[in-house]
Amino acid sequence: MTVTLNGPLPSGSYDVAVVGAGVVGCAIARELARRPRLRVALVEAQDDVGQGTSKANTAILHTGFDAVPGSLEARLVREGARRLAAYAGESGIAVEPVGALLVAWDEEQRAALPHLAEKAVRNEYRATRLIEPAELYEREPHLGPGALGALHVPGESIVCPWTTTLAYATQAVRHGVDLHLNSPVSDVNWHDGEHVLSTARGTLRTRRLVNAAGLHADTLDRHLGHRDFTVTPRRGQLIVFDKLARDLVHHILLPVPTARGKGVLVTPTVYGNLLLGPTAEDLDDKRATGSTAEGLALLRESGARILPALLDEEVTAVYAGLRAATEQDDYRITAHPEQAYVTVGGIRSTGLTASLAIASHVTALLADMGLDPGPARDLEPVRMPNLGETHPRPHRNARRVAADPEYGSLVCHCEGVSRGEIRDALASTVPPRNLDGLRRRTRARAGRCQGFYCGAAVRELFEGAGA
Repeated sequence: MTVTLNGPLPSGSYDVAVVGAGVVGCAIARELARRPRLRVALVEAQDDVGQGTSKANTAILHTGFDAVPGSLEARLVREGARRLAAYAGESGIAVEPVGALLVAWDEEQRAALPHLAEKAVRNEYRATRLIEPAELYEREPHLGPGALGALHVPGESIVCPWTTTLAYATQAVRHGVDLHLNSPVSDVNWHDGEHVLSTARGTLRTRRLVNAAGLHADTLDRHLGHRDFTVTPRRGQLIVFDKLARDLVHHILLPVPTARGKGVLVTPTVYGNLLLGPTAEDLDDKRATGSTAEGLALLRESGARILPALLDEEVTAVYAGLRAATEQDDYRITAHPEQAYVTVGGIRSTGLTASLAIASHVTALLADMGLDPGPARDLEPVRMPNLGETHPRPHRNARRVAADPEYGSLVCHCEGVSRGEIRDALASTVPPRNLDGLRRRTRARAGRCQGFYCGAAVRELFEGAGA
């Protein structure tokens, strides 16, 4: 198992290098790991996996009912949803099939609902149903007044995005993929059948290249002479409400979508919180992940209409993420056989759902370009730590605590995180490199107090492990 953080990169040439260790890049690396003949590198600019667009999203496992029919995104989301749901079950990734309601707040939106139902059928999703206001308010009694009806989409689910990305990376590394962190790519040259990547840690050579660089996919593309699309960072700000607000809503509450996206929603999380957001702000700065007073005020205004009682609840945190928007409403996955190169661009919020299907699609494109992957093998399954509320954390499992008392020693009382879970995360295949990484692996410091009470103890454990 190889995860490198510093020092020069290996001098030999890889068969395939994947740039970008977000959820899509990690899924591609995992898929390639099924071919033991291949030497594969996963190259990431930051010090952990899932640090870019994969880190901050609404964590919805989509059905793809509202995708553009016939698009590549529609097909890959449809296939990916089935595959990720099965994978989550096998791997212990938290998922809750709560379903969604697209709520119509005016006559124009209500008139759009039957068309959305027809669109769902064209996307091979036939379980939607129009519901009248009486049933809507019976299902969601805290919904704001004035709703005229809704489209029920029972297959929409919520999922843990952090564990998903980490599970892919863990499986890939355990099956021979070299994960090189802290390796931002500044240039690429294609010469004599080989890509030469210039990174902050030196040169990396590979015979085939996959660009899964998220927000920076267009920049990497331009290094190889392609100007097919431009990534516009679309900021989404979100508000996280305390777990005491969880009973206010039972479904994902969606607005009727517009050309700018799915709009502001209210959704439960698998961790027991409620999310309000996101905004949709097209920016120039690909590092602008800060929240703004204007953005949060807009969210609260929307929340007041959707679920008025929500605004009386305690806010646990606010955060913002950037989506990789392009000029087209579809993924920009393109093979360039003459350069042994595949671009995986324009992967927005549905990329989490579609990740496993994207990985298979990209692997097929590599094979079409002449890659001989050799025979496939089954991967040893991984069992990820449960971060969800539907299954008990280890400190509630008497048998597990009896076998290992560290699981009964709580460090983060808000989230019920034990010393044993922190110990396990620090010793894992892809360990955290900072306290935020540890939080994404355990939920330590992610609760109501945001680390006010447990922060010192968590830091002591982290620093004591020499992480």
